[in-house]
Amino acid sequence: MNDPAYRQIAADLRGAIERGEYPEQAVLPKITDIARDHGISKQTAREAIAELEAEGLVEVVRRRGTVVRARPARRRLTRSRQVFRDERGYYFDPTAQPWRALEAPTISWGRPPKDVALMLGVEPDEDVLIRDRVMGDAEAGKPMQLATSFLPAAVARGTRLAERDTGPGGIYDLLEEMGHRPLAWEETVGSRMPTPAETERLHLAKGVPLLRIVRTSTGPDGTVVEVNDTRMSADDFEVGYSVTRHSSAELPA
Repeated sequence: MNDPAYRQIAADLRGAIERGEYPEQAVLPKITDIARDHGISKQTAREAIAELEAEGLVEVVRRRGTVVRARPARRRLTRSRQVFRDERGYYFDPTAQPWRALEAPTISWGRPPKDVALMLGVEPDEDVLIRDRVMGDAEAGKPMQLATSFLPAAVARGTRLAERDTGPGGIYDLLEEMGHRPLAWEETVGSRMPTPAETERLHLAKGVPLLRIVRTSTGPDGTVVEVNDTRMSADDFEVGYSVTRHSSAELPA
């Protein structure tokens, strides 16, 4: 079965972009020109451009037209499978260590996402403490990541965990002071498309997915006392790590 006309046109334009015929910041032909040159309707041409925009290849700029997006050089997040500590408390990524909260945390009680509820061991309709933070370059005022902590009510209700200022060391020091000591952590790395609010807060172009790092904090009895959901632009960041040789991977004789 042949692809619809708009997908064929999108494929032609995508190929031209990949070959460098339209470099970054170049302006694609106007909708009327695409329609005329390919013998299609203007609506079909618009659908072709919308497909490229959804992929993050182009963006529609007022008074310029359809522009090939500049793709930033990704910064590597080296997940060394270690936790570090400085004067502010624990941190998990040396790249993000200099970042600061760009605004006061938002504290609320509500239902967590289904996957988070499963990790916390709570019912999907059960309220948990939600702590939202926007982290980034304080000097430039540029947001780099959204970090949301979810804590079970049995752990957090009626404690300083529900206050904006949790004191020196943040929530992890406080959790350990409350008896969940020593904490242990596990992480998973994934991706998803952003919500409109996340797109706005991180200034994402259309079609750019989120890099998602989900970390669980577990007390000595095996109870998960916090789930941290960190999201950042997959255009700007990638996860990297070194690969070591296992004893089974011997050099051939």
